[in-house]
Amino acid sequence: MDKILLELIKISNAVGQDGALVQGGGGNTSVKTADGKYMYIKASGTALKDMNRRQGWRRLELDSVRSIIKDKSIARLDTQTREAEVVNRLLLACNDKFTGDARPAPGRGGARPSLEAHLHAFLESRVIHLHPNAVGAYVCAKKGKAELEQLFKDEKLPPLWVPYAGLGYTLAKKVAKLIGDYQSRFANMPAILFLQKHGLLVSAKTPNAALRLVRSVIKRCNSKLKQPKAKKVKPVNKKIITNTKLCIRRAFFEATGKYTMVSHFYDNAVAAFLAEKDAQKMLSAGVLTPDELLYTNGPAMWVPVATRSHRGEEDCDSKKIARKLASKIRKGEKPSVAFLVKGVGLFIAARGDFVFTIKDVVTSSFFIRANAYQMGGILSLNKREQGFINQWETDTFRKKLATRLGVGAEP
Repeated sequence: MDKILLELIKISNAVGQDGALVQGGGGNTSVKTADGKYMYIKASGTALKDMNRRQGWRRLELDSVRSIIKDKSIARLDTQTREAEVVNRLLLACNDKFTGDARPAPGRGGARPSLEAHLHAFLESRVIHLHPNAVGAYVCAKKGKAELEQLFKDEKLPPLWVPYAGLGYTLAKKVAKLIGDYQSRFANMPAILFLQKHGLLVSAKTPNAALRLVRSVIKRCNSKLKQPKAKKVKPVNKKIITNTKLCIRRAFFEATGKYTMVSHFYDNAVAAFLAEKDAQKMLSAGVLTPDELLYTNGPAMWVPVATRSHRGEEDCDSKKIARKLASKIRKGEKPSVAFLVKGVGLFIAARGDFVFTIKDVVTSSFFIRANAYQMGGILSLNKREQGFINQWETDTFRKKLATRLGVGAEP
């Protein structure tokens, strides 16, 4: 088996098993061959922790990948045409009919290589791209860049800050230019890249060096952040949980016309955020990252403590929740799938294992919001940036996501 492929699997599995580093199918990894001809990279739709020798990766011809950024005609296309062309070019760049042990590599079929492959192509030979909670707190804060500059001021080669640039082609093109400018200034490639409203990129010459760099960055970033205090979470009355589930399910159906399951969570991360004095204000700041928009349709909806009913139970106002959901739909937005109910916990309207992906993204958002709020305020995606992400992402992803949520392709 190809040693380079083994390295990709090693670094992918190592970082993919840590929910504080990556949530759901987010993040990507790559390794390049010694001759500089090929790059093995994560395939879209595969979780890093699930990559193995049979699936979850593609091998690409590097010259073909780099030509995407160098081709000026692509930049002149409209967004939808351009991104479709980029996907097609990346698929054409795939050259992995056989693995290094000269046997067919089954199970991948027409799996699409990561849409950030052309970004990886301009970095060192081992690249890890993650969305760590610790980094998210800085890249989603108004004063995050200044805080990071202070944290890493002793680095001989400083981290490269990448202003927000959307996803796919636009991000890769901006990073390629910034890397060129960085090399002109420092005569080296950047080892650490902080992507505003997005995440972290590290690149190194060996897999172990890349993994060490990830751990070092996370440790340094965490050193200045407020961590949730471990405490015993008081159980919530089961009847209140059941009633709230039914209430949210009823509201979701009323707004979307679709039935779905509702799950409840109340762990330390949820309790810690609910204990924040300005929790509601933090949620109202808007969408933090592309992942939050694509996986959870934005931040969790805040549901205040309901008034006591004549039966002495907490009442959930389904009509009010339904109106909020309907308002989002009328604006062309997707309905919320996460609901934070004060004093009761986090409720998620979705089906199957995808519930846990949503939970990971939402609870990561809680940590990021609480810390970014203390660094000059939360820096969220504006309407234009959200619109680009929704247009950029393929219909395939949306349909797959909608099926997992159990709400159909459109509400």
